[in-house]
Amino acid sequence: MKKTTVVSNSDRFSSTKKLTVLALLSAIAFISAITLRVPVISFLKYEPKDIFILFGGFLYGPLAALICSVAAAMLELPFSTTGLIGMIMNMLSSAAFACTASFIYKKRRDIYSAAIGLVCGVAAMSVSMLLWNYWISPLYMGVTREQIVPMLSTVFLPFNLLKAGINAGFTLLLYRPFLHVLHLCGFPVKEHMGDKKSSIILIAAIAGVLLAVCVSVVIVLNQK
Repeated sequence: MKKTTVVSNSDRFSSTKKLTVLALLSAIAFISAITLRVPVISFLKYEPKDIFILFGGFLYGPLAALICSVAAAMLELPFSTTGLIGMIMNMLSSAAFACTASFIYKKRRDIYSAAIGLVCGVAAMSVSMLLWNYWISPLYMGVTREQIVPMLSTVFLPFNLLKAGINAGFTLLLYRPFLHVLHLCGFPVKEHMGDKKSSIILIAAIAGVLLAVCVSVVIVLNQK
């Protein structure tokens, strides 16, 4: 006898809500990437899209973060000056940061796990992009890999540390307000909200440290 699987209306509704949130976050990430670009160093620009990609990862896991990374990069493609190669670099950068952080957060959904995940996400993005910049950047910059090597420590590493650090700090500050908005809209997110009294000081402290480090990096870069 063939076994059939019955999918309840509540399951379908939950899946629809999940897809709606991920589509919304991908769209916001895309809009922020093309409207909030800030020149930082050389040709590199900061944009806050990874914050919204990570929101999706914290809510639904690393696979959701990967989906948002791909979707945002594809939406950005028509507006990119680096074409398909730039899209791939954007996707790899966002995925390294958001997937790493959300994978660790998924193991234990509290502020401590979120902080550890964000620090690991900053490290994963900064280190992995050294490799990808070495291999891929020459293809769209029109230079040799020998010319890229000095830029790894003087341009790409400081930029990625700065970008990931700022996005990690703002993620900590904005994630709870984001969850509150979803809760008001009827989305089931209470399990992510945790104990407000025990986490608000830690959130502010960690976010403050991350943002202070980023400001220091900017000051150092401007002195060169």
